[in-house]
Amino acid sequence: MRIDLDTYREIIDTLTRNKSRSLLTGFGVFWGVFMLVALIGGGAGLKDLLNRNFDGFATNAAMIWAQPTTKAYKGFRKGRYWEMEYKDVERLRMAVPELQVISPVLFSGGGTAYYGDRKASVGIQGVRPEHQQVVAPKMRYGRYLNDMDVAQRRKVCVIGQRTYKDLFPDGGDPCGRFLRVDSIYYQVVGVDFNVSEAMSFGNDAGTTMLLPITLMQQAYNRGSDIDMISVTGRPGVVMSRLAPRIRQTVARAHTIDPEDERGVMVFNTEVLFQLLDALFRGVNFLIWLVGLGTLLAGAIGVSNIMLVTVRERTTEIGIRRAIGATPRMVLSQIIAESITLTLVAGMSGIVFAVAILQMLELANTEDSIVNAHFQVDFWTAILAALVIAVMGVLAGLPPALRAMSIKPVDAMRDE
Repeated sequence: MRIDLDTYREIIDTLTRNKSRSLLTGFGVFWGVFMLVALIGGGAGLKDLLNRNFDGFATNAAMIWAQPTTKAYKGFRKGRYWEMEYKDVERLRMAVPELQVISPVLFSGGGTAYYGDRKASVGIQGVRPEHQQVVAPKMRYGRYLNDMDVAQRRKVCVIGQRTYKDLFPDGGDPCGRFLRVDSIYYQVVGVDFNVSEAMSFGNDAGTTMLLPITLMQQAYNRGSDIDMISVTGRPGVVMSRLAPRIRQTVARAHTIDPEDERGVMVFNTEVLFQLLDALFRGVNFLIWLVGLGTLLAGAIGVSNIMLVTVRERTTEIGIRRAIGATPRMVLSQIIAESITLTLVAGMSGIVFAVAILQMLELANTEDSIVNAHFQVDFWTAILAALVIAVMGVLAGLPPALRAMSIKPVDAMRDE
């Protein structure tokens, strides 16, 4: 469909003569596109914010810990308290070879870390180096715990983001400095900025202070006790299928009913991540449904306004037909008017929505780190523009067909 410069001038003149009507119609398209883009970008940002709580956590992991039994078993009453032990790590390694990482964890009841005249509340955890394969750290400074730290029971620690800000408000690399907790001095070897709070066990992720597990066993007189075991499956292994075997292995070693799911708690993260994926698939479907519905309502408004415009211009169209204008020329002008109106309003809606989303993204930026990306990608914006153009054609088609059906004689009689 080829449109010359004179036709474009006529289109602009027509839209200018009907300013209020064009503005009202354009606002419907503008609002529809704005809603679509803003909802898509907002949904992406919401997903980022929620995923941030699970950032770095292995998707095929499971956590095992002891709870009071809920079933009587072999002469033991229900409600019995029990504790896991270090031997359970080797038991799981032998009985469930599909497990790739088996990492024991110790927790303390919390404490206060001191550096000079500053202090911060911390939750102490004793871990092994392989624990970073279960919860991947974001090391801002220094390093994670290593095998030599565990073997030599070194008095070293990795601190969290909030602890770092409380003890070192001036910033800088704190590695090599010493903190005091419960009369024991620990040398800082790393700062972990991972704040996956939803998957933080024992305490707030930002206040976690990691120690070599062997040092914590000695310093806190924990012996061979274990508070939790973190495991991950090998590639291709479905963790939900291993959970019963994991529970049975630990339960039998401690004379607990293997069917007691609450007595031996196995928290499978795979189920949680599947639930989140299903949730956001539903949210994305709802976003597109609402956005396209609003956009369709705007396109219907454009079509109705163009029908009124064609009706008002019956005489003009009839005169143009009488002096030689072909039906194709009339069709081109009406559809071009519809596309121009929808594109101008639609692109304005995209620009405004992107600006709002950018402000939301800046509001969720901390320490030069973007916590959530409230934006639409390039191809989504292109798709929105194509949808606008298609709806402009569809909205202009009924008025254009009506204009083509106008006969010059009928138009003169109408006058």
